[in-house]
Amino acid sequence: MLGSSDNAMGKHRKHRRKPSSGSRGMRLRRWAAARVRLDYPRAGRRGVGRWLPSWRQVTLLFVFCLGSLTGLLSYLYLQTDIPKNLNDFATQQDNVYYWADGSEMARTGPVNRQEVPLDKVPQDVQWAVLAAENASFYSDSGVSPSGLMRAVTRMVTGGETQGGSTITQQYVKNAYLNQRQTFSRKLTEMFMAIKLDDRMSKREILQRYLNTSWFGRGSYGIQRAAYAYYGKDVSELNASEGALLASLLKGAGTFDPTLSAKNHKRAVDRWKWVLDRMVDIGKLSRSERARYTSFPEPKAPPKSAGLTGQVGYLVETAKAYVSSHTEISDADFDLGGYQIHTTFEKPKVQALAKAVKKTRDTLDPEHRPEDRHVRIGAASVAPGGAIRALYGGPGYLEQGFNDANASNVPAGTSFTPFVYAAALRDGVLLKRNGERTPVTPSTLYDGDNKIAVHTPEGPYWDRSGKIVRADNDGDASYGQVSLRQAIVRSINTPMIQLGMDVGLDRVRQASIDAGMLPSSFGARVPAFSLGTATPSSIRMASAYGTFAAEGTHHAPYSVSGLTHGGQRLDLRKDSAKRAFSPAVAAEVDDALRGSVQSPEGAARGAAAAGGEVAGKAGTAQDGNSAWFVGYTKKLSTAVSLSRVDPKSQELMPLKGMGGKATDTSGDTYPLDIWKTYMTDRAAE
Repeated sequence: MLGSSDNAMGKHRKHRRKPSSGSRGMRLRRWAAARVRLDYPRAGRRGVGRWLPSWRQVTLLFVFCLGSLTGLLSYLYLQTDIPKNLNDFATQQDNVYYWADGSEMARTGPVNRQEVPLDKVPQDVQWAVLAAENASFYSDSGVSPSGLMRAVTRMVTGGETQGGSTITQQYVKNAYLNQRQTFSRKLTEMFMAIKLDDRMSKREILQRYLNTSWFGRGSYGIQRAAYAYYGKDVSELNASEGALLASLLKGAGTFDPTLSAKNHKRAVDRWKWVLDRMVDIGKLSRSERARYTSFPEPKAPPKSAGLTGQVGYLVETAKAYVSSHTEISDADFDLGGYQIHTTFEKPKVQALAKAVKKTRDTLDPEHRPEDRHVRIGAASVAPGGAIRALYGGPGYLEQGFNDANASNVPAGTSFTPFVYAAALRDGVLLKRNGERTPVTPSTLYDGDNKIAVHTPEGPYWDRSGKIVRADNDGDASYGQVSLRQAIVRSINTPMIQLGMDVGLDRVRQASIDAGMLPSSFGARVPAFSLGTATPSSIRMASAYGTFAAEGTHHAPYSVSGLTHGGQRLDLRKDSAKRAFSPAVAAEVDDALRGSVQSPEGAARGAAAAGGEVAGKAGTAQDGNSAWFVGYTKKLSTAVSLSRVDPKSQELMPLKGMGGKATDTSGDTYPLDIWKTYMTDRAAE
């Protein structure tokens, strides 16, 4: 029995199935799941112990959170790009115009910013900013971990972030982002700062930061701040002044010491702290720190330099010169950053405006229609071509059109010196196809009224079939007069005939050689010699200056230098040209001097300005314009006067101006203005 039982049991064992590999795998998975299953609340524990996680659970949770955060930050970092273009306000600057003496005249553009290279910023000033804002700038990675933690904390508790940014982060915010203090903007700022720190050198980042930061008083960038607070170039600042400017970066409205007593106290405290901080980081010696005991009081906030009064006309003239004498496009110029050094002298500009005002005050446009719509243009040009002063109108904001550059006012008889110069230079042609005959100042011409105008072939007939006859002012007759006397006494008839004898083409060319523009001239008819040309006051003063410069013409210019970001730019300057020989120029100068100095001179009223004055008055034949152009060896000044119908823009008669009844009543005003201006010591 035992044997049979054993056999049965053996058979049973023999026929039992072995576990399959699938069943074994399932048991292993169940075992692994049991091992990693979150044992929470913890089994086998009682009371509080059930709810306290094990150190393994804490470690796993930390690793999970850290991995997730790292993955998220890595993803966001890869998705963050640095924009190719900066914010508009981060790139746009103002253009600054300077008087001839180097003082600031005006700024144009929506942003008060001027960029400077970092080399122009003194080391002490750089380190004052770094000490105040980011002492570890040259060693950090461009971000502040503590700032990020504060940003996270503020996001959780209040939704907005606060300061603590590095200079790199601040630059990113200024140049690429907005100024909102949200967490997402802060996070983007940090990623961009890290990337920027890899792509740019620290010096480049610092330079850009200093040129885009807000310092108050309407000033972006440390260059404009240096002028706004201390009236000097940034390169002239010392550590003490730099410490004050560095303090403003914390908030100009809070630390500008001129705004209030509280601001002043805060600024002084901050200024001391910045200097002490520079000592702590080893960038300012204690001995030098000891020298800065007095707070560097900035000047009062400057008044904005606008385009009011004559300044707008000056800026417009200088800008046009830059446009025509450089390769800079108008679009590039409007982006700003240019420093335009003009030739204008502030005392002369003010004296000229004062002289015009004195004459205008004698008019009564409210009660006399003849005194309305008066336009006065004036310009002073040095013999070398530099424009020293302009009068463009009653004020640029009131009248945008610049009367000093107007080309619609006939020169009248102030043009006759160019006829005289052409004759002395080229001679006259009295017989067609004959030889040209030289003339001299003593050559005689008929000075009678109503003489017939002749060509080499005979009398000159107009289109109506009448012989053209020349008129003198007041219908006066003078008999035979020398050409010099014709200029001295302003006798018209010899000049009309002289122009015909020289040839009007040659008269035109001589005028262009002297400085007038080809576009100034109209039809070449006998009246051409009495000034139908319409030069601007600038061009007329320049052309007369050719006689003062012994026959050499220097084109008028209003800009002496141009820089951008501290770098000097090329500025084309027209070369001087010989218009007349010194002998011819001297003869014309002698006649114009006689017009002022001679007892019978037509312009003797100008002699009050000095014994070396030369010049000539001029009126148009129709009485619609009046001029006076006079010069010394140092300055040539032209004054034009007209009346313009505001609707048709046509010239109106000067008859009756100032309450006078004569047809030429307006012709005395340009001389009055010129004389008042030239006798003002400011114009010397």
